[in-house]
Amino acid sequence: MTECCQLGADIPERQRRVLRIVLAINLALFGVELGAGLLAHSTALLADSMDMLGDAFVYAFSLYVVARGVLWQARAAIVKGAMMAAFGAGVLAEVARKLAVGAMPASAVMGAVGGLALAANVACLALLWRRRADDVNLRSAWLCSRNDVIGNVGVLVAAAGVNLAGSAWPDILVGLAIAALYGRSAVGVIRAGRRELRVGNAAPPAAGPVREPLARESAEGTRGRPGPVAAARDHERP
Repeated sequence: MTECCQLGADIPERQRRVLRIVLAINLALFGVELGAGLLAHSTALLADSMDMLGDAFVYAFSLYVVARGVLWQARAAIVKGAMMAAFGAGVLAEVARKLAVGAMPASAVMGAVGGLALAANVACLALLWRRRADDVNLRSAWLCSRNDVIGNVGVLVAAAGVNLAGSAWPDILVGLAIAALYGRSAVGVIRAGRRELRVGNAAPPAAGPVREPLARESAEGTRGRPGPVAAARDHERP
């Protein structure tokens, strides 16, 4: 029994260790993909870099609420879902800009950076996989990592499509697909967070101290009979 308690107490520290690693990886990849996306005029890379930045905030927030209770974690999940939705809207704005400007993305840069990001995000997904069922906090972090992997695969598909078709449309279509994925995940995470929030708010409050009348009744007894405390006191008298 003691070993089980020690294992349970160790879970928050294991969660923190995993979240610190994936946070560092995502911050590094955000800088790499942002620079490469601007250089290559790639909507897919820019979309994925924004996702990396959003995930870095998500992981930092997840790290903050570890072991802070269900209500904190539920609120964090709702914030994460809102951030996913915001980044999906940002990708749509970038698609609109690409359609207006008509810049041709560099498929070679997209492929190289997309492959690097995919390898890093698969490592993050593997780290979060074993912790995904711990609570809503780690579940939402795992969903963010899963979206990263899907987004990286999309970047590689877009790079191949741009190279084969000689058109920016594969890049634009993949950007739209990533935006749709963000929206779907945002809805799921927000719903889960609100459900946990309702459950936490509906939980009965902890038992408070014994009320004074009850304590006095225990000492004095009821209906003229001595209570247990008074009886013990009378018994001790010579």
